[in-house]
Amino acid sequence: MYFAALLARTEDGWEASDTELDDVETLSDLTDLAREASVSEDTVLVFIEQEDAWFGIVRVDGEEDPRIWVSDAASAARSSYGAMLTDELIGKDEEEDDELDSLNLDGTEDGEPESEDDSAEESDAVPAGPLGDSDLLADLGMSARQLSALSTDALTEIADTLGASEILEAVR
Repeated sequence: MYFAALLARTEDGWEASDTELDDVETLSDLTDLAREASVSEDTVLVFIEQEDAWFGIVRVDGEEDPRIWVSDAASAARSSYGAMLTDELIGKDEEEDDELDSLNLDGTEDGEPESEDDSAEESDAVPAGPLGDSDLLADLGMSARQLSALSTDALTEIADTLGASEILEAVR
């Protein structure tokens, strides 16, 4: 089960809103959703959490490219929304992979199994542990070291640092 929320920065502080990810299929969709919640093209943070397995933060500042950080890339990559984030971070292009797969360029003949080495390389593509821009909250009061040290109840601790814990809890 996922929890997702948007925190939009305003002149008066932060505004939080619960968000449904049902219509989000790409990072572009998620970025558009964040920009719609933005007040005066100010900072919007998207929090995504999957039942204490991993959490991710997407930061959108106006029309700039989104900045992404996930707490455990290997765990995130095994879920649909987490894979969307980790694929972006490691530079995986889904359309390119599909095209290459259809050409059967894996070096094996039809019916010949792939070697164990090939399978190990694929599973190592996403590293275990944190991945992404660990400084995305530095200007908001949370250093890369603090962010990387978070584990349970991380989103609450982040919101606490931002001064937005009460409004985040209101949408939980």
